Amino acid sequence: MRIAMWSGPRNLSTAMMYSFAARADCAVWDEPFYAPFLKQSGRQDPMLAEIFAQEETNPDIVAARCLGEIPQGKTVFYQKHMPHHMIATMPRAWITDVVNVFLIRHPARVIASYAKKRENPTLEDIGIEMQASLFEEISTLQGHSPVVIDSSDIRRDPAGMLKKLCRAINLPYDPAMLTWPAGGHASDGAWAPHWYPEVWKSTGFAPPEEELPILPANLQPILQPALPYYEHLAAHALK
Repeated sequence: MRIAMWSGPRNLSTAMMYSFAARADCAVWDEPFYAPFLKQSGRQDPMLAEIFAQEETNPDIVAARCLGEIPQGKTVFYQKHMPHHMIATMPRAWITDVVNVFLIRHPARVIASYAKKRENPTLEDIGIEMQASLFEEISTLQGHSPVVIDSSDIRRDPAGMLKKLCRAINLPYDPAMLTWPAGGHASDGAWAPHWYPEVWKSTGFAPPEEELPILPANLQPILQPALPYYEHLAAHALK
């Protein structure tokens, strides 16, 4: 089984990768198209030199690996993907040959968290518009809606929601998914030192989230257009 988990940034995505990596049968891959996206978009992100030196930048090679032999002799290949990395020049034919899952989070939480790492984020940065577009594209191509799961629900009930997720994609649940060692994972991307210090401290899912944050005025123009995309995806989420 090859699982493509489509998530925006600051959205429990790395913790979910660690959760699947804790399974004995599962290999993981951290944002395969990040380096090709940076190379082709010209975006100036932190640790750019390190990323280009350590990660594959050819999107065709990345796409082939998404469907290729599963690393380490495992039987499950969990791929953590960001929808906004899939710009027009990225190959997409591979997407219909994997199990697609969409991980969502309320955009107010995403924006508040993202703004701590990058000043003046944009709607494009949080990936929600592209996530909704990709959801519709995959629904049309595969003839059914992909599985959607909300990170807030996972944090409220990790075992219960992971069981529901595994059942929805026909993967046996493994309680090992609830914990992992602190300190990161060998499959972390080259960008991890900038983006992952908090999750490196974790050994399991964080407790339930508090009330939605109230964003400052300069971030409201991102939140308002993001909400309809989130609400559309949330209508399909596992309960």
